[in-house]
Amino acid sequence: MSEYEGVEDTLFIPLTARVNVSKSFPEYFFDQKALEMENLIRNKQIDKKSSEYSMIANVARSYNLDQMAQNFIDKHEKCNVVNLGVGLETSYYRLNRKNSMFIEVDLPEVIELREKYIDVGENEKFIKGDLFNLDWCDELDSTFPTLMIVSGVFQYFHENDVLKFLSDVKNIFENAELIFDATNKFGIKYTNFYVKRTGNTSARMYFYIEDPYEFAKKANCKLIECRGFFKDAINILNKKVGLFTKISMKVADNRKNAMILHLKI
Repeated sequence: MSEYEGVEDTLFIPLTARVNVSKSFPEYFFDQKALEMENLIRNKQIDKKSSEYSMIANVARSYNLDQMAQNFIDKHEKCNVVNLGVGLETSYYRLNRKNSMFIEVDLPEVIELREKYIDVGENEKFIKGDLFNLDWCDELDSTFPTLMIVSGVFQYFHENDVLKFLSDVKNIFENAELIFDATNKFGIKYTNFYVKRTGNTSARMYFYIEDPYEFAKKANCKLIECRGFFKDAINILNKKVGLFTKISMKVADNRKNAMILHLKI
């Protein structure tokens, strides 16, 4: 019986990517905490079935979310940063947190695994719960500026679930923003194919966005920014990655196969 039974294998895909890219391309992305957790990765299929492009794509998401989170923290004297569906994410250790309060939310079995291997930091709180039922909101001061980060999570749900979540949080927070990753229809097909290749046949994804402006309008939110994953990766790694990876990054950005949306809620 695996010690990870009941915990999605998808937790270890981004951790594996952060470890590998930190070793191969530290000039682009370096995650010391992820390297310290390398021994947790048991599923060797992730390494075997992951291309250079898919590893960089996974880390490019974290790279851009880190930039956007740091910008939010720098703009406010005190704020909340809420990682919803946090998994084994280690952004707490990568960011200059200043006076921010970090709230890490995930399902009970995931938080239990997290508690086993990651210490709770100063001004950080782990919360067991479902991001959609909003019980976690009781654990923070909703009058503070709040940034919600949802990385690699919404895709497993349907558009109506995401829209209801946005409608619900609107009624709770006075000053909140949300950053999250999404794909278009082509991107969701590729991602489903990739996850299956790593050995996980049950984690099907549904949610995608074809038009970010139309989605923001539907959600009754302001679209602050929509960015592709790879602008900086292309510039920094242009001479260090394979031709397939370079072409794939450029095509993904040009066609908006992968994007990060920043909404004012």
